[in-house]
Amino acid sequence: MQQVQLSAVEERVYQAVAALEVRGHVPYPDLIAQETGMTEEELREPLHLLTERGLLHREDSPMSGLDFGPRWCARQMT
Repeated sequence: MQQVQLSAVEERVYQAVAALEVRGHVPYPDLIAQETGMTEEELREPLHLLTERGLLHREDSPMSGLDFGPRWCARQMT
């Protein structure tokens, strides 16, 4: 299998999402920003790139009427 090469920022964002999931937190953009020490604005590009590469996927709130925004879920890196 081919190894995915990530920039330092992409790696930081991916690791933050994975760490939040392991701890049982929902990886909403505000929590990812807090975990990485970045702003939500700074997260947009790495989240987009990681999604394009298939390492993250976006899920919308599963509860109608309680939309806290999109959450980002990590996929297993190969």
